[in-house]
Amino acid sequence: MNRYKGVILVLLSALGFALMPTFALFAYQTGISVTTLLFIRFALASLLFFLYIFLKEIPLQLTGKDYLSLFLLGGICYNTMSNLYFTSVKYIPAALAVLMLYTYPMIVSILSFLIDRVTPSRKVILSLGISFMGLILVLGSSIATVNHQGVLFALGASFIYSIYIVLGNRIIRKIPSLIATSFITLFSSVGIFLLGLLSGSLSFHFDASAWIWILGLSLFSTILAIFTFFKGMELLGPTHASILSMAEPLFAIIITVVLFQDTITLFQIIGGTAVLFGAFLTAKSQEQHTAKDQN
Repeated sequence: MNRYKGVILVLLSALGFALMPTFALFAYQTGISVTTLLFIRFALASLLFFLYIFLKEIPLQLTGKDYLSLFLLGGICYNTMSNLYFTSVKYIPAALAVLMLYTYPMIVSILSFLIDRVTPSRKVILSLGISFMGLILVLGSSIATVNHQGVLFALGASFIYSIYIVLGNRIIRKIPSLIATSFITLFSSVGIFLLGLLSGSLSFHFDASAWIWILGLSLFSTILAIFTFFKGMELLGPTHASILSMAEPLFAIIITVVLFQDTITLFQIIGGTAVLFGAFLTAKSQEQHTAKDQN
């Protein structure tokens, strides 16, 4: 029963994250900027996370080094990744942006080899090749017509997210996930606020209807999505939860195609499937590697 509950929770999390581009696109129609949208999203999320910590009387017990590390993850890495990703959907179809983002397992494997000297197995090398060929198919069929700036934003988001994952694996191993997430969203809001002030892109002159999409993004695609993923991961384990979370791009593609009539070519479908299959093989390889280490 717990396993089925874990599956439902992770799939609900994937659906929440998949709705992010949709909430963002509807919010942009009200005149809100990317910077303002992200600032309110992170500020509301961190406020509710810390309210939960306060009500549950959860001790923080963090060192100065922990705070600095969490600022690096939230204020710089996650903040930059979110900015690039949310900007990309202004230029390219959301379905394409999601597929670009999901090249991150391939980049994480390469960074792990370069930084941690983790020699990839044959299965990981095979998965990298499949993902790379899939990426070529996704881009190749529309490279002449797609907005190149949007593609660069999406791939940049994937690269920064990969750095976030590699650094996060080192930094937050000893920090409870709820505490880490709370501070990451807090520092993300601080980082985006400072960026908005410096660039002059922070403005609260937008239609009141934007709050519908802001609340959807903050509550459903941030707080609920993060909370259900961690609860599901407790029941399933990190590898199985990560594999199930790959339903996110599938959900996102279906939603954006239905709501925004985004067009996906046959080659992009084949390429996207290859990208996700490569990510799946990478996750399975990590699972086997972990099980081998434990034995």
